[in-house]
Amino acid sequence: MASSGSEEGCSEVNGVLPETGKKILTDLPAELLEYILCFPILNNIDISNVSCSCKRLHDVCHGRGKVWGHQYKLRWPRLLKNYRQNEPCDWLNEYRRRHVVGVQIRRTVESISRRFFTEVPCVGQVLGDSFAEIESLGAPEHFCEDELLSILNSDRRKSLTLKYYAKKILYFLRQQKILSILKGFLDQPPEEQSALEGAVLVDQYCNPLADISMQSISAQLEEITDKVKKTLRIKNPSHPSLRANPDDCFLVEDLELQRQVVCALNAVLYEQLQYKGNECDYYNPLNSYIHQVLLRRTGIPISLSVLYLTLARKLGVQLEPVNFPNHFLLRWCQQRRGSADIYDYIYIDAFGKGKQLTAKECEYLIGHQVTADYYSAISTTEVLLRMVGNLLNIGKRGEGNEKSYQLLRDSLDLYLTINPDNVQYLLLQARLYFHLGIWPEKVLDILQHIQALDPSQHGAVGYLVQHTLEHIQHKKHPLEPWAKKRSAPEHQEVHYSVGLIMKHKRSGYNCVIYGWDPKCTMSQEWITTMRVHQLSYGDNQPFYNVLVQDGTCRYAAQENLEPHSDPLEIAHPEVGRYFSEFCATHYAANEELQARYPEDTPETLRTVRELYHGPAANSGPPEPPGVPPAPHDPADA
Repeated sequence: MASSGSEEGCSEVNGVLPETGKKILTDLPAELLEYILCFPILNNIDISNVSCSCKRLHDVCHGRGKVWGHQYKLRWPRLLKNYRQNEPCDWLNEYRRRHVVGVQIRRTVESISRRFFTEVPCVGQVLGDSFAEIESLGAPEHFCEDELLSILNSDRRKSLTLKYYAKKILYFLRQQKILSILKGFLDQPPEEQSALEGAVLVDQYCNPLADISMQSISAQLEEITDKVKKTLRIKNPSHPSLRANPDDCFLVEDLELQRQVVCALNAVLYEQLQYKGNECDYYNPLNSYIHQVLLRRTGIPISLSVLYLTLARKLGVQLEPVNFPNHFLLRWCQQRRGSADIYDYIYIDAFGKGKQLTAKECEYLIGHQVTADYYSAISTTEVLLRMVGNLLNIGKRGEGNEKSYQLLRDSLDLYLTINPDNVQYLLLQARLYFHLGIWPEKVLDILQHIQALDPSQHGAVGYLVQHTLEHIQHKKHPLEPWAKKRSAPEHQEVHYSVGLIMKHKRSGYNCVIYGWDPKCTMSQEWITTMRVHQLSYGDNQPFYNVLVQDGTCRYAAQENLEPHSDPLEIAHPEVGRYFSEFCATHYAANEELQARYPEDTPETLRTVRELYHGPAANSGPPEPPGVPPAPHDPADA
């Protein structure tokens, strides 16, 4: 420290400041100021305030500097992949744009529930108006997606309604992007189209929220290719496939060398890695998704064939896809390339562990003879049509639940993107949307297209047009939402309220109540099928709409339900439609459900206090008054 006396008032010597010299923050070098202002505890509001304090700090916090770049990266780290490293960027402007887009997206999502809320879950619901609103913002796609992901990644027990609709919008936006890529893929010359790339696009479209990329799939196939090369090297160290660059387009001409590749491929794929055809669960849609086939090492003939021919091509052997009925195959030419004689080929069954068949033996797979046309090679577009057709048939076979309707919708979208003039599937798509009561404007567009393609469909088209117009008119003049009050005399026998987590006494499933009726409102056919007459009170008792842990929605009689002794979350895809939060012992109804059942929330809170927080909390749930023990052979209602 400087001393008094002769040194007083002296200028700085050897970097030591005199005691009387005072430094302030703005005297520091710009680099040091930037370092200080990038301290993690400072947020965007702090930086804005600092930059307004004086010109010096305003200049340090300029838009293209490190300070706002740090704030941007701190708040939206997922977006960094969209910027080139070390490329100049106005971070302050980017921050403002991203913030504005976030506010607009959140405002739109928050408004959806009151516009689309329905009493009965509408499977496969399409929120067309809201998607149009988001697209009309003209905001960068990655900004929209990032805000939706921010909503989805917040506290998992809260903002359930917001997350429910954010997920639907993200699902739609990603699908639209994939459809655009698929259309570009289909516009390529046939010889440039890869069956693997097409299959990955199908996978991505049906699973838009999953992390699936062509890069990750290719990396997994490269690992398998390396294993095949190791096996091949043991048999033939000088094999030309070992010297080839993975990016090179090369073909092994010698048939014996090709046979060595196929043998090595079979050994690795089916013996070492244990890939197999899924005979036990053939109609599971996972068998058609390439990322799941690689993960589970099982699939159906077409998905395994796509992997097989891709791996063979990487190793210099050209195989061709064959659209054989009921069993997709690959063919391998044994004579001159391009031969039209079906007996010049060996047919490979990728589903049957790479078994090699003659043309005659192929017929044994399906049990009957076929014409020579079925042995012909097909294009990548035809491969995709068959793959999507399989998914479409699985959707048709479904049980009419959310998953099967979603699969049917997705596969129809894909099929009609590849083959847009298929009248049969256009009509199926229009009927599906009409049946679900969704997207009536889209239904009219489809029907108009059908009429132009095939005027003979006038009858079916006219019926759907008439009823779709009625639906649109109804949307313009919606009815005021009804409200069920517990205090009404006809509701006195209703013992439970929305949001309570229940257990079914006979079936044992866990569920949450999202609606109730004082008496059963189902058809006589349903009442008979469900054996409601065998219940103590039959259909003359309250019935409850419940979301079940297994993803189904059911209608349960009061005498079959009891409050759950140990409440737990119900992992149902429709929970967010009705509830805003999971509160450890019950679900909190969102504004729309509260409007339908205005007196239920206080009743739910009272019941929860008595069951789980009161003196009798450990004595088990009480039996509702007036309900006798259940009969031995009840209905499962």
